[in-house]
Amino acid sequence: MIDKDVVNQLNHKAAKLGIGTNKVGGHNLFDGLRDQDGYDLVKEALDSNIQMIDTAFMYGLGRSEEIIGDVLQNYPRENFKIATKAAQDPNNDLKINNTPAFLTQAVDDALTRLKTDYIDLFYIHFPDDDTPKDEAVDALTKLKQAGKIKAVGVSNFSLEQIKEANKDGGVDFVEDHYNLVDREAETKLWPYLKENNIQFVPYFPLASGLLTGKYQPEDSSKFKQFSADQFHKIMTGIDVVKQIASSHQATVAQTVLAWYIKNPDIAVVIPGARQPQQVADNAATLKVGLSDDDYQTIDRVFSGI
Repeated sequence: MIDKDVVNQLNHKAAKLGIGTNKVGGHNLFDGLRDQDGYDLVKEALDSNIQMIDTAFMYGLGRSEEIIGDVLQNYPRENFKIATKAAQDPNNDLKINNTPAFLTQAVDDALTRLKTDYIDLFYIHFPDDDTPKDEAVDALTKLKQAGKIKAVGVSNFSLEQIKEANKDGGVDFVEDHYNLVDREAETKLWPYLKENNIQFVPYFPLASGLLTGKYQPEDSSKFKQFSADQFHKIMTGIDVVKQIASSHQATVAQTVLAWYIKNPDIAVVIPGARQPQQVADNAATLKVGLSDDDYQTIDRVFSGI
């Protein structure tokens, strides 16, 4: 007989693993992308029990959403969640736009490209300079009430902008830069988010490959944002992760992703991928069961960088 607690734990973990799709159709962001790889990648994600597909208009100026929408037609809609974002105005040289009229149209356009009746999570991708943020969120709240979106998010907002956006309590999710080597959000954003029951989604969870274990101490020149001392601490931390990964027959990247999944302050982790095999490797993270000691060890070795 299958242990129900084990099943519930696996389901909880699966719900916290998504995929970032800027390399699905994101021809304006990356060279040499093939649409077929994008189709295969999204299919692999859904076949591997990855439950959150994170995209944006800016990924291929709608092409990522179109590819995802095509693939999703072959899967039960209730089995996965879609997050997308908009702010770049295609009718104004991609200038950032948060006006209610723009966001309302952006949601309708995204629904068409995604070929779905609703979007689970819609983010304002970047803040503009002029629109009151509570007015922008209010427009999305109306779309939430109409059933076109299920949750409202903001991405790349400062704390003050988040507070303004959440003036009427309308913000459900915040997406921002966060990983084990850049933990500023823990002190800058999380206290307010926790106090206001707002969920947090990190992007760049593997720090552009730094947290995959493929770099060596002599590669410090490739990461000029870190001092020599910081990079040494990061390499020391990765050595510790390698030991923990080995004990779980896992890769460094899978072990790092498992740390985010176990972190109660993170709603979902959305590592990117370019090839289907990378998606399969990420999905294998769900088999990695970090102990509390593993979690605390990784937390400690990456603190204070």
